[in-house]
Amino acid sequence: MAIKTVVWGENVHEHTNEVVARMYPNGMHNAIADALNEDARIAATTATLQESEHGLSEARLADTDVLIWWGHCAHGDVQDEIVDRIQRRVLEGMGLIVLHSGHFSKIFKRMLGTTCSLKWREAGERERLWVVNPGHPIALGLGEYIELEHEEMYGEPFSVPNPDEVVFISAFEGGEVFRSGLTYKRGNGNIFYFRPGHETYPTYYNEDVRQVLRNATVWAKHHGKFWIEEDGPNVPPEKAPNPVTVKGEGLHKPGEKGFK
Repeated sequence: MAIKTVVWGENVHEHTNEVVARMYPNGMHNAIADALNEDARIAATTATLQESEHGLSEARLADTDVLIWWGHCAHGDVQDEIVDRIQRRVLEGMGLIVLHSGHFSKIFKRMLGTTCSLKWREAGERERLWVVNPGHPIALGLGEYIELEHEEMYGEPFSVPNPDEVVFISAFEGGEVFRSGLTYKRGNGNIFYFRPGHETYPTYYNEDVRQVLRNATVWAKHHGKFWIEEDGPNVPPEKAPNPVTVKGEGLHKPGEKGFK
């Protein structure tokens, strides 16, 4: 069965910036989805900020294996209710891939619990992404590095928790370095952050970048059982796996929830 993937795009600069509109006439989200759909294992569709519920209804997220997130100038416009919804699905087992300036998105900061701040410079300089973990599934089919002729610079320190794995480290023309491919596990969900993708450059047409996106989608899909949290259910003594005799006085009445 194909990996059901939703590519979420902010879809703002494509309509407000002439360079971005020329670079991605059908939207960045569609360019990314096109790359994913080159792999028969993936079935990618898109959603945008402007749609009802940002295109991420409860029903759609429940039917999503992997969510890919690209945002930049409208992080604050994303409804907190939708962020809560995505967080629950990631904890249950939905994969999450965050791209480029999505490092500052509500959902990424929520999942990592830090500011996710960094240094940056927009000068169209060369970026070389070194594959520092060549045995990782996300690096499948790549050479020693990916070279992008023009990109925005992101520089360390990157204020994120120590990752589970580092797959790529970028070296920029101006001398800065950056951890550009990081994996995390949150609850049951796999998370991957991938740095390149500034909207005024043709990054998502680069064949190596497109290969990383496909590899990461396959990696991010959870292959075990989705865990549905039940909000701290009370287990009465008569339903314990082994017999329990109630002793002493308790705080809660039968059937009352102990957590708020």
